[in-house]
Amino acid sequence: MTKIQQASELFAAIVPTPFGALGIRTGGAVITELVYLPASFEEKAPQDGVAEQAAAQVLRYCDDPDFRFDLPLAQVGSEFQRKVWATISAIPRGEVRTYGEVAKHVGSMPRAVGQACGANYFPLVVPCHRVTGAQGLGGFAGSDDRNGFTLNVKRWLLAHEGLREYAWQQTTLL
Repeated sequence: MTKIQQASELFAAIVPTPFGALGIRTGGAVITELVYLPASFEEKAPQDGVAEQAAAQVLRYCDDPDFRFDLPLAQVGSEFQRKVWATISAIPRGEVRTYGEVAKHVGSMPRAVGQACGANYFPLVVPCHRVTGAQGLGGFAGSDDRNGFTLNVKRWLLAHEGLREYAWQQTTLL
């Protein structure tokens, strides 16, 4: 069994998307985590009803950026993280806020907001891709690899939601 096959066993479903794949983890009647995965992960049919519901909604979002998720999510994260995630969830499609703007709203510092974004268990549903740095994309999904997989996911999501100016932003490989 390959490492990818072993890793796919961690998910109740894997959905192919235009930006790679999305792994869906469930527990009981809730989504416990959504994970961005490279396209090398093969599709995995939903193993339960909650995964099936999530997979269908992910595909609907990929077809329609105005689609609004309605999924049962596990109660996770600290009180501060949940406050940041609620603020991020209120950012309308087609708009972004900087880490500093979100920090001001929640009464915190930009670095703490960035850490809460990196700890987001439910990307897409809690749209951390709508939070950017003051001078550009910023990091994403706990990574600051400027030309890596996760920032390309962020670029695709922002362009999908109508913010095409972020699609071109690249930095050097150094």
